[in-house]
Amino acid sequence: MPQLATVNLPQNGRAETLPQLPHAVYRSRMEATLARMQELGLDALAMYGDREHSANLAFLTGFDPRFEEALLLLAADGRWKLLVGNECMGYLPDAGLGLDVERFQDFSLLGQPRGNSRPLRPILADFGIRPGIHVGCVGWKYFDGSLIPGGELAIEIPAYLVDLLRDLCADRKLVTNATAIFMHPQTGLRVHSEPEQIAQFEYAASVTSAGVTALLKHLQDGVREQDLEKYLDASGLTLSCHRMIGFGEKARRGLASPGASRARIGDAYTTAFGVTGALTCRAGVIARGPDDLPAELQEFYPRFAANFFAVTAAWYEALAIGAKAGDVFRAADAVRDPELFEFALSPGHYLHLDEWVHSPFAPGSAVVLDSGMVLQMDIIPVSRGPFAYTNAEDGVVLADAELQTELAAGFPDCWHRLVARRDWMRRELGISLHDTVFPLSDTAGWFAPYALNLNWAYINTSAY
Repeated sequence: MPQLATVNLPQNGRAETLPQLPHAVYRSRMEATLARMQELGLDALAMYGDREHSANLAFLTGFDPRFEEALLLLAADGRWKLLVGNECMGYLPDAGLGLDVERFQDFSLLGQPRGNSRPLRPILADFGIRPGIHVGCVGWKYFDGSLIPGGELAIEIPAYLVDLLRDLCADRKLVTNATAIFMHPQTGLRVHSEPEQIAQFEYAASVTSAGVTALLKHLQDGVREQDLEKYLDASGLTLSCHRMIGFGEKARRGLASPGASRARIGDAYTTAFGVTGALTCRAGVIARGPDDLPAELQEFYPRFAANFFAVTAAWYEALAIGAKAGDVFRAADAVRDPELFEFALSPGHYLHLDEWVHSPFAPGSAVVLDSGMVLQMDIIPVSRGPFAYTNAEDGVVLADAELQTELAAGFPDCWHRLVARRDWMRRELGISLHDTVFPLSDTAGWFAPYALNLNWAYINTSAY
């Protein structure tokens, strides 16, 4: 049963610097990709990336295009070539990975030189793309529903690339969508993370949670959205999405960037901060307590906020290695009061270099949660009464005994923080996390519904 109580956030800190991924991690990922290609009968992969859609490319190479596009070609025999534009020639992956790099200037911005690279057709042909070759295209999405025709032939990367690949293969059916290799909710290579990657994500989550906490501590009546953005300090990490801050009516547009709107007592607020590997979001009301609520929310908001916390607690408590994602959905939905709100999206999703990889959390989902999965508690309630907004997003990782041992041995400080956060959620918030669930940030599970009274947060009294 949710109850408001005095809650002090823990101060577990973070690593001094971002942990780095060794070459061995990238080699292992390449080997896993080649094995998956063999299983699917693929002779080559063509992986496209741009500024917005670079996570799959970065997963294999550590490279995210800046200003431009890029194309990674991977052959079943292990050969790989990266095509980049003018500006990324000075921003390439670690040479130790052994990538062959070629400049392809049509990936450059308009008006830049185009006379110092080969056309795309001979580049692809020399790599081995020819009639009878089966090529898998990897972008950022695949299609398994009824809205887009074509099934695996529906490909989201630029048409000129797909058209040329199909022409060279001499059969359009030999060029298919292979993005599921990396993003499938059960078997995708990016839904399971190595200890080194988890350590990076834990660092990132510490950055985003510290930024949102600092912003909330400076939230006060009259402050402008744009004056608070400086507290969302990325510490040099790459943003996974734009910074979001909104007050009042603007909070309805939850994805909006900060502007000149000023905070007012009784208004809704929302803020979200994401870097590669983590996102923290909070939303609620700019108030010291129930007496600051506008008349239309006096009765509704306390019930709305309490039920939201109950749903999030149920979601956290249902997580465990071996649990079915559909059962997690059912546990959270069973607590939700349908008279108060409905889910805007899937209640939770996978988190990786991009903010949203996929979501297994749907009614009847048979996806089995497994060790190494990094999951975002992302329950967005849509009010069925007067407008009100709450949110409390943070990430967790699932780790079995073997992964726990690896984390403890390779990243002892990180491991200590993971255990301390799990124990804090159990002890202080009354959220009974399974032994295989570890919060990545100090704010996981913490929801203070009145933003001007941050020490007054919900706890789950049924656990006491």
